[in-house]
Amino acid sequence: MKHEYKDTKLGAILGLTDDIKNDNNRFSITTNTIKFLWNRNNEPLVINVDEMELKLKPNQLVTVTYLQNVSFSQTNLPLSAILFNREFYCISDHDSEVSCNGILFFGTQNLPIISIPEEQARKFNLWFEVFVEEFSTPDNIQGDMLQMLLKRLIIMSTRLAKEQLIVKTLNNDQIDTIRKFNYLVDIHYRTKRKVSDYAEMLFKSPKTLSNLFSIYNQKSPQQIILDRLGLEAKRLIHFTDKQNQEIAFDLGFNDPAHFSRFFKKMTQMTPSEYRENLLASA
Repeated sequence: MKHEYKDTKLGAILGLTDDIKNDNNRFSITTNTIKFLWNRNNEPLVINVDEMELKLKPNQLVTVTYLQNVSFSQTNLPLSAILFNREFYCISDHDSEVSCNGILFFGTQNLPIISIPEEQARKFNLWFEVFVEEFSTPDNIQGDMLQMLLKRLIIMSTRLAKEQLIVKTLNNDQIDTIRKFNYLVDIHYRTKRKVSDYAEMLFKSPKTLSNLFSIYNQKSPQQIILDRLGLEAKRLIHFTDKQNQEIAFDLGFNDPAHFSRFFKKMTQMTPSEYRENLLASA
């Protein structure tokens, strides 16, 4: 089963499939999409995100963005997926917890794996049935209806994420600060490396951010910035043909030697050693 809605004027797409491994390249737009991946089987399955194995248990879902490299080579069961791009849902790019800049997509430090509780499974399955049915109603307001249904999924999933992934002692304003910090890091990590840069954009003090993240997670704001930079460096080595010097400049390092020292500190290998290790394990 594969369904697609596309607005050619806006370049917008919304897709649905019950087997993303089989249909991943069959959608008319395959780049720059955000995906909900939902294991609707009775057994766990495996996906790979940035070369890291991720196991999804039954009735678990995860969101991935165009920032991640996702592979389904090890996925041996049908995996349901809802995919969309910013042109479909994020035209206004509003900044809220249920937007494309929300906690499901940019607001947590790790991939948000959400478990659908047994008492809510019926609600999610009913939503899925309505979503599938709406694709068979191609009228002038179909896009609006599909957008409303997508927003409902985001709202339901965001509520679960806040319950399951975020420390209960944090209030909504603190959660929003964490979300905005992570989102800003994803935008500016190439040019802004200091916590004070982000504190200024958030109208907070660096100490306030550090105290907040000590409650939320053991990683400090500074470590989150460095980890994001290191992750992008590994992605560029693994998934592009760029040489070390090009990658260094792409990531905002004026000196390739400085980049090499940074990379070794983050991975215990130089960029060249990391590249050779990838080739040896291919």
